[in-house]
Amino acid sequence: MLRRELSDALKQAMLTKDPRVVSTVRLILAALKDRDIAARPKGQADGIGDDEIRQMLQSMIKQRRESISLYQQGNRPELAQQEADEIAVIERFLPRQMDEAETQAAVRAAIAEVGAAGIKDMGKVMAILKGRHAGEMDFTKASATTKTLLGG
Repeated sequence: MLRRELSDALKQAMLTKDPRVVSTVRLILAALKDRDIAARPKGQADGIGDDEIRQMLQSMIKQRRESISLYQQGNRPELAQQEADEIAVIERFLPRQMDEAETQAAVRAAIAEVGAAGIKDMGKVMAILKGRHAGEMDFTKASATTKTLLGG
């Protein structure tokens, strides 16, 4: 389903002559093709599934956020803005991200479910969060919240 959505978005962007969307969606499709090729030896002849595509999109956003930070340090606001624009395009294909309060509530629920008592239980908590909230939660923020709540 996400594949069709990406293809349709590329066609629409080409019709409306939106160069930022065209280039960003092409980057996504190229990365997707690379992942599909890598998945073939693992028995996934049809390519990766929607969950893996969402994870790929999340990692693309993370890379761009890191680039924005570096561009801002290097006093290159035009490149930082370009990365921010790409993030906005990529986010269109992901479910709505949880806000701070929702993330904290989910972390608290996972901690209670596991019975986590300290930082050594962080892996169990993160495993539950990744299983339940893949694609809708920023796990970097969730990890920091978990660490704080567990007293780390």
